[in-house]
Amino acid sequence: MVKNIINVRKLSKVFDNSLRAVDGITFDVRQGEIFGFLGPNGAGKTTTIKMLTTLISPTSGDAKIFDFSINKSASAVRASVGVVPQEFTADEDLTAYDNMLLMADLYGVSRTIAKTRIVELLSLVELSNAAKRKVNTYSGGMRRRLELAIGLVNHPKVLFLDEPTLGLDVQTRAAVWTYIEKLKKEYKMTIFMTTHYLDEADSLCDRVAIIDHGKIIKIDTPKNLKDSLGGDIIELKIENERTNVSDLLKKITGVKNVKKNGVEYRLKVKSAETLAPKLITMLTSKGHKVTKLSLSKPTLDEVYLEYTGRSLREEQSNSLDIMSMRRTQRLSRS
Repeated sequence: MVKNIINVRKLSKVFDNSLRAVDGITFDVRQGEIFGFLGPNGAGKTTTIKMLTTLISPTSGDAKIFDFSINKSASAVRASVGVVPQEFTADEDLTAYDNMLLMADLYGVSRTIAKTRIVELLSLVELSNAAKRKVNTYSGGMRRRLELAIGLVNHPKVLFLDEPTLGLDVQTRAAVWTYIEKLKKEYKMTIFMTTHYLDEADSLCDRVAIIDHGKIIKIDTPKNLKDSLGGDIIELKIENERTNVSDLLKKITGVKNVKKNGVEYRLKVKSAETLAPKLITMLTSKGHKVTKLSLSKPTLDEVYLEYTGRSLREEQSNSLDIMSMRRTQRLSRS
C-alpha cells in the first residue's frame, strides 16, 4: 500500500483579514509521486507551498509531512524538505559552489558531507564545469538548474518546486523536466510542484490538483481528468451572434453537452470528426451560417475550463504576481 507523505487538512490562509488566498483545502500526496498544483497566478499555489514549508503560518487548519505538523514541529518539517522557489535566490556575487556551501551551512550539514554532496549535485544538473564561476555569469537555464541543486543540498525526502520552469525557453524547460523525472526515478523522491503550464502538468505529474481562487476543484491523474470530459470538443461560431442555437445543437444525436461562452458554442461530443459535418448541414438548413468550427481532443486546458468555467490562458495575475514573474523571466532569459 502506498503511503501518504503529505497530509493536508482544511488549510487556510487569510491576509489582512480579508484576502482568502487559500480556502480550506484538503488533500494527500503519496510517497514517490510527482503531485502538481495547476492554476493561474493568484490561485493560492505559492501560498500553499509557503505554508507547507513553514515560511508562513496558516490562518487555520494543519498539514503533516512525515507526521510532523507544520504548526507544532516546524523545525522537523524544514529539516526533511527541500524548496526551489519561483524566484531566483542564489547570491549572484558568489560562485555556484559557494552558494551551495552556504546553504549547506544554514541547514547544518557538516562540511565533510556537504563538499561531497555538492560535487554530486552539480554533476547531476551538469554544472560541474561552471562550479567556480560567479552566478551573475550564468544563463537563465543554468540559474534554474543551480536552484534545483541548492534545493537538494540537505538531501530532502520531499522536494517543493514552485513554477520550476517559469520564463525558460522550450529546450531548457525540457532539460529541467528530465532532471525532475530523474529525481523521482533514481532518488525515489516525492515532489510537490506548482505550475500554470498545461503541458508541464500533463507530462510530469502523476496526479494533478486543479486550484482556483484558493479552492481545490478536482484531483486526479492527467489521463482521468481528460477522460472525465467524456468525449471530444467542438467549438463553433455562427454569423448572427445575437441568435442562440443552443437548443438546436442539443437535439443532435451524439451531442452530450452544449455551453455558450460569449459568442461561441462549446460542445462535448462522442466523435468530433463524425459529427462536425452533420452540425454544419443542420445549421445551414436552418438558415445559420457557421463562421468558425474547430475540433479538439480533451486537454488539461479543456479540463480547467470544464471545472472552473474559464480557460487557464485567460486568467489574469495581480500586479505583485506580474512584477515577480517579470523579474524571474528577465533573469531566466539573461
